[in-house]
Amino acid sequence: MPNETMPNFLMKRAFLTPERTAVYFQEQTLTFKELYHRSLNAAGQLQAFCIQKDQYVGVLLKNHLDTIVILFALQLIGVKAVILNNRLTAAELIWQLKDSKVSLLILEDYFTEIHLEINQQISSLNTVTKTRLFQIEPLVPAIVDEISLSDICTVMYTSGTTGNPKGVMQTYGNHWWSSVGSALNLGFMESDCWLCTVPLFHISGFSILMRSVIYGMPLVLHENFNVEQTIEDIQAKKVTIMSVVGTMLTRIVESLKGRRLPDYFRCMLLGGGPAPLPLLQSCVEKEIPVFQTYGMTESSSQIVTLSPEYSLTKLGSAGKPLFPSQLMIENVNGSPAASGEAGEIVVKGPNVTPGYLYRPEATTEKFRDGWFYTGDIGYLDEEGFLYVIDRRSDLIISGGENIYPAEIEAVLLAHPAVAEAGVTGIDDANWGQVPIAFIVKREDFKISADELQQFCLARLAKYKVPKAFYFPEKLPRNAAKKLLRRTLREWVADHEDSID
Repeated sequence: MPNETMPNFLMKRAFLTPERTAVYFQEQTLTFKELYHRSLNAAGQLQAFCIQKDQYVGVLLKNHLDTIVILFALQLIGVKAVILNNRLTAAELIWQLKDSKVSLLILEDYFTEIHLEINQQISSLNTVTKTRLFQIEPLVPAIVDEISLSDICTVMYTSGTTGNPKGVMQTYGNHWWSSVGSALNLGFMESDCWLCTVPLFHISGFSILMRSVIYGMPLVLHENFNVEQTIEDIQAKKVTIMSVVGTMLTRIVESLKGRRLPDYFRCMLLGGGPAPLPLLQSCVEKEIPVFQTYGMTESSSQIVTLSPEYSLTKLGSAGKPLFPSQLMIENVNGSPAASGEAGEIVVKGPNVTPGYLYRPEATTEKFRDGWFYTGDIGYLDEEGFLYVIDRRSDLIISGGENIYPAEIEAVLLAHPAVAEAGVTGIDDANWGQVPIAFIVKREDFKISADELQQFCLARLAKYKVPKAFYFPEKLPRNAAKKLLRRTLREWVADHEDSID
């Protein structure tokens, strides 16, 4: 792809529509002009901290207006943001900070314990709280007024099915084409307003921020998901689009009861796995348009979307690829699969990552002839609609968060009493799925479920900690001694009372 350039996104937007509302946050409202000037000031403060173009800076922040200012400040001076999940433990964050070789970490003031631990473990790393950053006397920043679409804008870490997490590089071009593909799919109107209650550290949240500045569209930002505040703001702020996962949509439908969303609300963009039929039927009854999607960090948000007119006739489908993107299913022989034949989901498009940070081998392994091999299994029907059968084979999706069993197993195996560990997901009414663990104990060791849970809590984000522990004599493995997690799921379904 030629090295195409564009004006800096926020600078251009502030020039085009300076008086339009950019962000609603709590009681605050900023226009694009005001957002630009705040970000410009923060950019000067970052440069007073000796941060320069092309460096990597870690960002450990919550959903807040300040976070938006800092993220755009980094873009104004051409700095690559390593956006960190603030639900992770200090140990997980330290690994990612070391791996990404960041020059600075900006974090919330109240992450005191994590801040202390990071300073102890990586004493060479500069760290600054956002309050301290905003107190620095700014320099006149060296603004990058033209960006290359091939330049890295952001890095987000995603866990693999094996080994450590990998930093997914997302270019300005990835975010641009993701925004264009979404607009060509959902349509775009001048009256559009997008409600973001999903985390900005996820691609689901960050992509809304990028669409806001590219479209010139107001963003309503919530710190977290609160169902009544959501319904209230859809009315008060004239919200037309919202990104949700299944658990959020269920709570919205239940809380509405006899109420309806306003007529101008036109899209629930639903990610995190296919929606159950009763939920979709409830949405049809309440005239809530639901667009089901399939996407990942590597595709800079959605890459396949199902329009609402097909939500019931194509039940369980993620839809068709967005306009700039391509999709195919490859069978076990490496050939394109026939209609209805399951195989690996393979995608291509200008919204797909160029690869993994400092991981040329992992990048080479995932890309062939420009196609990205997702590791997910699915099939296409005769009309080209995608059905996802298994997300990265053993992936657990809990409340919209991706959980990889291998990561939990590695932590459990570090315990001296654990000889073998197997993790799988079970259905849960609140979260969609939750992880559970199967432990083979070492001889002469005693260990309880409570002890293992505490061991995990010290090393894993809370949502990754198994909700139940079982202690069989052995784990199911194939001839190559590979753990059969599918069998673990069958054990839970078929023999739950015999696995203790």
